[in-house]
Formats: sequence, C-alpha cells, structure tokens
Amino acid sequence: RPARSQAGRAVNDRAGDALILRDVTLADLDVLAAMEAELFAGEAWSRDLVREEITGKHRRYFALEDPSTGQLAGYAGLLAVGTEGDVQTIAVAPEYRGQGAGRRLMHALLAVAQESGVRELFLEVRADNPVARALYTSLGFTEIGLRPGYYQPGAIDAVVMRLSPLPQRKSAHTNTEREGR
Repeated sequence: RPARSQAGRAVNDRAGDALILRDVTLADLDVLAAMEAELFAGEAWSRDLVREEITGKHRRYFALEDPSTGQLAGYAGLLAVGTEGDVQTIAVAPEYRGQGAGRRLMHALLAVAQESGVRELFLEVRADNPVARALYTSLGFTEIGLRPGYYQPGAIDAVVMRLSPLPQRKSAHTNTEREGR
C-alpha cells in the first residue's frame, strides 16, 4: 500500500499549536476512514486498511484534536522496524492547513522513530505537492528517487525522500497518553 502525504494552505484563525496531540485509538476508526475518503479521494485507504494500520505491529499513529470542537484536525502514522522507518501517511484537514499541524505531526513521528532506534526514515510524497515536499525538506529529508505513476488513479509520480541520520530531538512531543491499541 502506498504511503501518502497531503498538505496545502488555508487561512484560519485557529493556531495549530492549540491542537491536542494524542495517540489514535480504535474509537477514531470511523472518523479516520471518513477523513481518508475526503482528503485522499481515489487514493483513500479502505476502513479495513485504516484499522490494519492503526492496530498493526511496529506502527504508531497520532491525531491532532481541536479541543474547542473535538474534531480531528489531522493524523499521521509511522512504521518502524529495526533501524528503518517509513512515514505511512500524514493528513491535515483543509481548515487546519498552513498553521503548523503537519509539522507537529512530523515532529511526533520523528521523536517516536528516534526512540525506536530508527536511523533512516523514508517517505513518499506526490510529485505535484510542493507544500509537503517543502515541509519534509525543511525537516532534513532529501529526495533520493522517483516512482513513476505510483499514485493511482492519475498516475502521479512519487518522490522518495530519506532522512538519515535522524536529528536529535526532545521527546516532549510524544508525551501522550497511550490508550489500548
């Protein structure tokens, strides 16, 4: 299953850092599946695949929740096995874009990767997504390859990016309550 990232810009008066970072739980499954369908359209993971991802071995998923509405503003997931990790997905709802939500989610994934002993972190990003590519580059990722026609439908190329070594980061971003997964 292709990993994806989605980002963009929208103007809003809410600050991304006011959002609550927490672990995704099975209670979030229906909301995540609905967000998948809305944000990724033809590339969306099925509800069953979302369930597999959030409960899978060697995976960690985070959500950003708006404390004023209870709405999920975004989510992201990491697969970490041994010294390698993959950003499985990252998504931010349109009304929360351009406020640092994607960066907060990436910092959480980076902290978990580091804590898990990951030395190399990989991701794929749509070639036609300059905002996400700029975010990953600002975090130290470099472009290492291209996968032609990777994203379907539409045959959009995927840019493969790698971060190695992982930067030393404080784990304060991952101080979330672990709930039964």
